[in-house]
Amino acid sequence: MTETALILIDVQRGFDDAEFWGPRNNPGAEANMKALLDAWQERRLPVVLVHHDSVKPDSPLRPGQPGNDFKPELDGARPDLVFGKQVNSAFIGDVDLDAWLRKRGITSFVLAGIQTNFCCETTARMGGNLGYDVTFALDATFTFDLPEVTADELYRVTAANLANQFATVKSTKDILAELS
Repeated sequence: MTETALILIDVQRGFDDAEFWGPRNNPGAEANMKALLDAWQERRLPVVLVHHDSVKPDSPLRPGQPGNDFKPELDGARPDLVFGKQVNSAFIGDVDLDAWLRKRGITSFVLAGIQTNFCCETTARMGGNLGYDVTFALDATFTFDLPEVTADELYRVTAANLANQFATVKSTKDILAELS
């Protein structure tokens, strides 16, 4: 039986900069991310932390800036793998995530983090295309308004885009209940 990894995407302090990003949705996302992390660590299941290393000069996610650091909800994390990326997908980063997962016989993962419709959705799509059994913890993600589209609308569209194509979309509560 293979283990299911938890992949937390871009859970970084720079996303707290409301002036830079604008209005966000799902204020409970971080608590759900932490609940998933705690459950995975209690069971000694694989945990992967990915951070976005922006190359944009004005981004709060640039390396060397406080915003590049992980949020406090990840304090005490004992990840099996930590790496950076400069694009939307965690499969295109400083580490070959696909090779790392396959070497360990991991064929499924739960995905959570920031932003729902960019890095999280892109990683879920690529994971599905690569043959992984992807569970998308929707309520353990959040995003920001875009011109003409609210964060809540983007959140719902991501769920619809992923469901039954690239990933199974579930709540943190349902994921945790399945671990018990």
